[in-house]
Amino acid sequence: MPSDLSPIDKAKFVAAKRATDYVENGMKVGLGTGSTAAWLVKCLGEMVREEGLKITGVPTSSRTAALAREVGIEITSLDEARWLDLTIDGADEYDANLNLIKGGGGALLQEKIVATSSDRMVVIADIGKQVETLGAFPLPVEVIPFGWQTTKALIEETLVGMDVMGRTTTLRLNGDTPFMTDEGNYILDMHLNRIANSRQLSLVINQIPGIVENGLFIDICDAVVIGYGDGRVEVRDINEGTVETDKIDFLDNDNLFSDLSD
Repeated sequence: MPSDLSPIDKAKFVAAKRATDYVENGMKVGLGTGSTAAWLVKCLGEMVREEGLKITGVPTSSRTAALAREVGIEITSLDEARWLDLTIDGADEYDANLNLIKGGGGALLQEKIVATSSDRMVVIADIGKQVETLGAFPLPVEVIPFGWQTTKALIEETLVGMDVMGRTTTLRLNGDTPFMTDEGNYILDMHLNRIANSRQLSLVINQIPGIVENGLFIDICDAVVIGYGDGRVEVRDINEGTVETDKIDFLDNDNLFSDLSD
């Protein structure tokens, strides 16, 4: 194992590796977007090449699609797959009820569509993503470019009546230009600090014209696999009400670390 691998990257890897236990031959699997999900795609690619695993992946972004092809995973569109057995994805925050904030990578719309088109959603994350109350991570909302400044003003006006600690909204940039999603939309990041009622906020925000979707994933996640820098893994299943612990051996998986750039 490379000596310069950070504890955070180790935690992401062991969470991803443990989550592959949910994947079985013949499954149609939603593949998330982001640095933690990239570890998962790498792990699944190794299983395809070395163990003969046969799955069909449905990527949640063009980045994930490119990585899946690179490691040898057969992919298809959600329209072709229609319904999925499982989606595995990362999260920017999760609370005790496994409600999430997602969208730090800008793929929240495809991620939410794919996750809600699956029998089961499993989140992989390091322990640093766990919070008591959602909102410390800026909540992304995907908006159409037309009239986005008006949409932004409507969001900030709406937030006056919501139980949140911050009300600043910023346009996400890619250098000097607006960040563009795979659907050609913009992302507005809401700096709320604390969201007292995430379910209510999600419903209210989605009523504003111009908003396509928000990054609150409420009652969608079934289990979270939490990785630690020392190789420990904790699996919390919200439906079964169970908590399991495990430990992943890094030494058998050194080849995964050599070329993972995400």
